[in-house]
Amino acid sequence: MTSGTTPGLTRFNTSDESAALAELHEVCASSAWGQKIVAQRPFATAESLFRASDAATAELTAEDLTEAMAGHPPIGRPKPGDPTSSREQRGMAGASEELKAEMLEQNLAYQDRFGHVFLICATGASAEQMLGALKARIGNTAEQEREIVRTELGKINRIRLTRLVAAEEGDNAS
Repeated sequence: MTSGTTPGLTRFNTSDESAALAELHEVCASSAWGQKIVAQRPFATAESLFRASDAATAELTAEDLTEAMAGHPPIGRPKPGDPTSSREQRGMAGASEELKAEMLEQNLAYQDRFGHVFLICATGASAEQMLGALKARIGNTAEQEREIVRTELGKINRIRLTRLVAAEEGDNAS
């Protein structure tokens, strides 16, 4: 992705606020994050949008992070009919039934411990890598995990924003 202006970035910059917020909600379910991004439009380059996203992600409160995580399905269970979650969790598609069952068990233990879904930037990760990360992170403190979640959310947001600004008029960026 170049850092210059793209048709998708131009479309995003010039869309009305409600349409821009709707697009941003597909990137990140935190309304505070979306409001911060929209307030900074127009963006001269994709890179300036990414920097704004990183800054907005860094400023999310615990409540904002909870809202953002609510927009993510558990690993191994992408939202039915949602091409974004299916694409991002592609690494789970070929996993054995045994691994999928272990992922479900570990996901539930994680949710019991932290009160939210296990969030990881799953793009490009294998099922084994995701399960390994889940097992490694379940022993973290709530504070450690919140900062790891913030980092992972930032990675996911950048990937999704890249798709949004690359999209041509009429393309489905999700």
